[in-house]
Amino acid sequence: MSNNHTGKVITANDLLNGDVVYINSQLKWALRLSDAKVFIDDASFEKALTHANKQQNEVVGIYSININLSDTGIAPNHFREKFRNNGPSNYNHGKQSEVL
Repeated sequence: MSNNHTGKVITANDLLNGDVVYINSQLKWALRLSDAKVFIDDASFEKALTHANKQQNEVVGIYSININLSDTGIAPNHFREKFRNNGPSNYNHGKQSEVL
């Protein structure tokens, strides 16, 4: 039986190239959701969100998303975030080109 937990992840878009990015455990921006820091408690989440909001010269559109954390990894709860995580849908580049 798997252990499922919920939490939050901080996301944004890279200011220069538009990539979807996520805050990792070193409070740096990572390209992969699997590298994101999952916040369970409000205190550490608020601290990281404050830090992220000071990085407006690197990213735009900072916000949190609700996720499920299981034995298989991190999964966004909302369709929009699943779509953003997969990359652009208009042509193959970035994350999508790596799958081909």
